[in-house]
Amino acid sequence: MIYQIYPRSFADADGDGVGDLPGIRSRLRHLHDLAVDAVWISPFYPSPMADAGYDVSDYRDVDPMFGTLADVDGLVAEAHALGIRVIIDLVPNHTSDEHEWFRAALAAAPGSPERARYVFRDGRGEHGEVPPNDWVSNFGGVAWTRVTEADGSDRSGHDASALRSAPDQAGQWYLHLFDPKQPDLDWTNPEVVEEFDAILRFWLDRGVDGFRIDVAHGLAKDPEMPDLEGNWATGGPAVEGHPHWDRDEVHEVYRGWRRITDSYPDDRIFVGEVWVQAPEQLARYLRRDELHTAFNFTYLLAPWDAKGLHTAIDESIDALAAVGAPATWVLSNHDVVRHLTRYGGGRVGTRRARAATLLTLALPGGAYVYQGEELGLAQVTDIPDELRQDPAFARQDPGVERADGGDGLRDGCRVPIPWSGDAPPFGFGPPGTVPWLPQPAEWADLTVEKQEADPSSMLALYRSALALRRDLPALGDGTMTWIDTEGELLAFRREPGFVCVVNVGEAPAAPPDAVRGGTLLLASDPLPEDGSLPGITAAWFAV
Repeated sequence: MIYQIYPRSFADADGDGVGDLPGIRSRLRHLHDLAVDAVWISPFYPSPMADAGYDVSDYRDVDPMFGTLADVDGLVAEAHALGIRVIIDLVPNHTSDEHEWFRAALAAAPGSPERARYVFRDGRGEHGEVPPNDWVSNFGGVAWTRVTEADGSDRSGHDASALRSAPDQAGQWYLHLFDPKQPDLDWTNPEVVEEFDAILRFWLDRGVDGFRIDVAHGLAKDPEMPDLEGNWATGGPAVEGHPHWDRDEVHEVYRGWRRITDSYPDDRIFVGEVWVQAPEQLARYLRRDELHTAFNFTYLLAPWDAKGLHTAIDESIDALAAVGAPATWVLSNHDVVRHLTRYGGGRVGTRRARAATLLTLALPGGAYVYQGEELGLAQVTDIPDELRQDPAFARQDPGVERADGGDGLRDGCRVPIPWSGDAPPFGFGPPGTVPWLPQPAEWADLTVEKQEADPSSMLALYRSALALRRDLPALGDGTMTWIDTEGELLAFRREPGFVCVVNVGEAPAAPPDAVRGGTLLLASDPLPEDGSLPGITAAWFAV
């Protein structure tokens, strides 16, 4: 099992309100007690933090708010001593606009080698005042920003309409599929390829065990830059032929990277963030000479019903088996509404989250746990506007209610997690620390300290399940066989001698005959003496 750490919100050693690498190191024992195999740490590189570190200004250093390179080395060494591998985030689609390369591009002329590292294009219209095409940013708005060329030194910061009055000072446009402070790199440029090869080796030489690749499906762009309107605008991301998602050219990048990791000992790995529409598309990234694993968003987005979960599991396993890759299962991460809230929140959401945990950890392949889900944390939806930092906040209505219980913004799943005590900062930092996002007062009942004393807590469930997952030969890699059930019941067998049964519905149901005479190993909620399986409950049996 791999545990995701969002470093700003995990543990703060120096009391500045922002989590850091020494803080992570101080809490490694918690991860060891969870039976974690590896940690994935979100970006800690130098950054102006326009997008919480996913706007990197230097890929070979550590932002002072998180620590130093020596802190990375110490963290890796101590994690390895505890049997925990370390995976770090890599952001190859774009840099920060404060990266030395982009500063050089702004100071250089159109057509220069410095600009060729990024996606610069001339605009349309009489004076180039119209963006090169109609592509849109994932954070909202146009995916292009225009630069000034009067002195070749800086970005205008104005929108296209403001620049129409001074066309002689306005110049090319650069692409940013995310924030304007995250200019996209041009991966057809050999210099970009060589730079990231060197970045990989820099961190592999320091002992990291692999990389999570941000926006892994987005590096390649159609050089013709066609408009989306009328072709792909309503088809969603990564439909066939899309001009900037899931293009064939991206696979050559990963073949090159795989050759690098294969040259190192100890099974260094990649995991890709690949948002595509179908598991068959995902499987193409996991061919034997490309990435090792990728996040399974088909499963994360599956509805809470037996048919939807069954289908998502089957499609994922079948598609990846065709390329010999293991499935990975994930319920939450730093970019989506926490699953307890997606599942309805409150008591119902908590029970569904507990049942989903046992279902997920019983499936064949790898599993990811996002920090705080082992505590049963819900999405925080009442963060004051003035404290929000998600760059999407300024581009959408923060009051919009959604079916998943969230507000469409990511701050709510990134609130610093509670460790101890009865009031904020709940042990996140030293007494008096003011966390960078406010923690709800009701989290006093969800701290690690409180839950360690409660054998029925969410933390106790995770610890028990993960310990069994590590100890039972039937769990982890391998195969599974569905057991015939009816209604809202799911059941499958894994050898030797393990059965998982999940009652997705609300009414009690009789477990399948396959568990008759078996021994109950673990249940998401207590089972009655009559042998039935209550609604919204999962159970593991040795048979």
